[in-house]
Amino acid sequence: MNYTLSLVVPCFNEERTISACIGRIFDFANSQNFRIEIIVVDDASTDGSWPILQGLAERHREIKIFQHEKNRGKGAALRSGFIHATGDFVGIQDADTEYNPADYLQMLEPILDGRADVVYGSRYLRPDTRRVLYYWHTGMNKTLTALSNLFTDLDITDMETCYKLFRREVIQKIAPTLKEERFGFEPEITAKVAQAGCRVYECAISYNPRTYEEGKKISWKDGVRALYCVFHYGAHTAPLPVMVLIYLFIGTMSLVVNNVCFVGLTQAGVALNNAIIAAAVASAVVNYLLCIAILFRHKSRWSAGAEIFLYALVVSIMSFVDYSVTHLLIKTVPFFNTHWSGAKLIASGIGFIGNFALRKWLVFRDSKKKMF
Repeated sequence: MNYTLSLVVPCFNEERTISACIGRIFDFANSQNFRIEIIVVDDASTDGSWPILQGLAERHREIKIFQHEKNRGKGAALRSGFIHATGDFVGIQDADTEYNPADYLQMLEPILDGRADVVYGSRYLRPDTRRVLYYWHTGMNKTLTALSNLFTDLDITDMETCYKLFRREVIQKIAPTLKEERFGFEPEITAKVAQAGCRVYECAISYNPRTYEEGKKISWKDGVRALYCVFHYGAHTAPLPVMVLIYLFIGTMSLVVNNVCFVGLTQAGVALNNAIIAAAVASAVVNYLLCIAILFRHKSRWSAGAEIFLYALVVSIMSFVDYSVTHLLIKTVPFFNTHWSGAKLIASGIGFIGNFALRKWLVFRDSKKKMF
């Protein structure tokens, strides 16, 4: 097998485990017929990790070490490592002993066979014995994975896994677009792998989790950030039913703003017509901001000015449609002569569908194309 496997190892204050981690990688690689490249990025450790890494690099030409001047997080360290990888395939290895590098042998198979571009190692596929630790931590991982799958339409069992293996050309195309500095890397890379149209496989891996006393660093705050990342990086390419649900939320928030502003302005003595117009404008602004913040956050085909113009045009068109449908139903359907609210409800439904369709395929039309 004439290929090189590059393993990127982000390291922060891991003086107790980094030598053992590197040793396990060499034990695995020496038993196989391929070359290994180990890229360790020290994320401004404050313990003895860096001197240990310098010693390891002096003894092993396969090790390349890099250092951040300031602590930036796992995602930043991985980006630095991906750039310097020269192997045919690039994987991730934490600087502890929770994961077994020998599992990469099985993960390589779908890529070597030409079936996969990316392979995830899942901690939840293997039914054998395991160390039992934190229920809420595992529960959060599985919840985040389920939400990520809703947005990416990938059937992954372990989105938060450390072990991810890429063809080098795949990760080096995606890496410059990555933004997350810490553990938000996991949902972000998963979203972008899906958006790039990569062929994704999954295989079972072993896992020996450590406690927080033993050096585990991820916290509930990272879980909250991961939740944000699932929405932030995946909403604009989510399956249509998910996008509709998100837009329903945006519409609800806009409706709340409209009513709150209307009540507040009228209570403050503002004339009725002026209050209606001001509340409608405030609602439209909030709707626009939520659309670009949550649902359509991407590189738009239009300039900012053109986008705002198109948005205002769509608001005007759909307002006219709402007005016209409501009046048409009231005038032509006897039932609605005495049930105006029913006519308005139907008109609002048409408006909801029209607003969503025009925003998705006209106003916020994506200019990006798949990478592969």
